Amino acid sequence: MEVKIGVRSVHRELVVETDLSAEQVEEEIRNALSADRGGVFAITDVKGRRVVVPVASLGFVEIGEDESRPVGFGGTL
Repeated sequence: MEVKIGVRSVHRELVVETDLSAEQVEEEIRNALSADRGGVFAITDVKGRRVVVPVASLGFVEIGEDESRPVGFGGTL
C-alpha cells in the first residue's frame, strides 16, 4: 500500500510503501490526531524504516489502493 504524506512548508510529499491495510493506516492517523499536543504520526515502510512526522506539520495523508494494479500496455499491439 502506498501512502503519501504532505508536510507543511515542504514542496515534496513523502511516499511510503507499507504492508499495512488502508484501515490500519487510517487508525494510526486517527490515533495521532487524537493525542494531546505534540503527537506524532509514525508509519513503518516495507523495508523496516520508520517515518515519524509531527501532527502539527501534517498537511495531508493520501492512502493508496489495497490491490496492486497490473503493469503493462494490456494488448495494445
